[in-house]
Amino acid sequence: MILVVMIVLLVVGSLAFHFLSPWYLTPLASNWDMIDLTLDITFWVCGIVFVAINLFMAYCVWKYRYKEEARAEYEPENKKLEVWLTVITAIGVTVMLAPGLVVWAEFVTPPDDADEIEVAGQQWHWTFRLPGEDGEFGAVESRYVSVDNPFGMERDDPKGQDDVLIYSPTIHIPKDRPVRMWLRAKDVLHNFAVAQFRVKMDMVPGLVSYLWFTPTRTGNFEILCEELCGVGHHTMRGMVIVDEQEDYDEWLAQQPTYAEILAKAPGDAVAGQAAYAVCASCHGQQGEGNQQLNAPKLAGQEDWYLRRQLEYFKTGVRGTGPGDTFGMAMGPMANTLVDEAAVENVIAYIQTFPDDPPTKTVVGDIENGKDIYNTCAVCHGQQGEGYAFMNAPRQAGLDDWYLVTQLKNFRSGARGAHSGDAYGMQMNMMAAILNTDQAINDVVAYINTLEGPVEQTNELAVVE
Repeated sequence: MILVVMIVLLVVGSLAFHFLSPWYLTPLASNWDMIDLTLDITFWVCGIVFVAINLFMAYCVWKYRYKEEARAEYEPENKKLEVWLTVITAIGVTVMLAPGLVVWAEFVTPPDDADEIEVAGQQWHWTFRLPGEDGEFGAVESRYVSVDNPFGMERDDPKGQDDVLIYSPTIHIPKDRPVRMWLRAKDVLHNFAVAQFRVKMDMVPGLVSYLWFTPTRTGNFEILCEELCGVGHHTMRGMVIVDEQEDYDEWLAQQPTYAEILAKAPGDAVAGQAAYAVCASCHGQQGEGNQQLNAPKLAGQEDWYLRRQLEYFKTGVRGTGPGDTFGMAMGPMANTLVDEAAVENVIAYIQTFPDDPPTKTVVGDIENGKDIYNTCAVCHGQQGEGYAFMNAPRQAGLDDWYLVTQLKNFRSGARGAHSGDAYGMQMNMMAAILNTDQAINDVVAYINTLEGPVEQTNELAVVE
């Protein structure tokens, strides 16, 4: 009798959990209401079967409970029962599968007028490419992928010159227009998923897959990778922003084409020297840094990382969060660089500075720090050399006090909380493993022992 009660309670509890649970599907934001209908049908069929089987089990346990005078009857088969079970099962499976097949047929048949976007996934980052005015994508090859050509564009392909390259995990699309997304992976297996659109698809290295949908309301919708792709899988986030047509057109006009990127002039170190005079008052004449002024060392840092941070300071992505006192001071300073050319010039000048090792000030348990750094090394390199493909800057050879400050800022959310700082958000999640100040000191003390930059190749690393 106790077993009967437990089975009944299981059924009642399961039903109560469903109807009273705060868990629910995210509000639909695309045309795929058919997918919700299919999920509902599957749920009801499975739910009815679950309740029926368990209540039948409870009935059997009660009816055929132990009785001293009872004797079992031998009945090896029952054709009538087998027919009923076969028919009912077939009906249930058909009811579940048939709608799904209809949905799948539509899912793999995008409209002829659908806009096209290429999505590339790599550990742990999203990038996007749009065809230009000619409506055709240029050729890409994995062998062309490098720090200077992250998309693997074929330089001489005329179809690729007007392609719009979005080296950011955020993509804009217009409302009420169908879009087909071509999906490719640069390294390992990924999965592109946006819950509100009810779409997801695996991204297999060496293959190109696709999905399509029509966004039906404006807003920001998070992109997730739903295929375990390495230690930083949980940080592989992106954003789809659905705009009204006018807002989308304005955003698109600001994005560079491949031809414009190729034509961009390199920075002029001579011109950058004059612009650096403002920076030198804090960071030093040779970019050596000054702890008293909370100004980190600049010499030896990669140009791509300096460029990103200056852009972040100029646009308010960094230095505007509560608690980032020293970052706030950089906003007005960065805005003295009035345009993109000025930024490139000052970076070119910084690259001429000697990379002298800074004074070590942090004391910690190096062995414990080494164990912690094994996670950091996946992106930042075994020697703290940094890796552009991972969007991970150099750590070795930088001011240790600055590393401590920034790790604390990431952990507390003082840095990386802005919606435009996708890489900072990744660091928020990674810094959470450093749950004490001592852990931060330990890992920084270990970074102080690393050799730093080594010669990097143009081959894309694969981290499993």
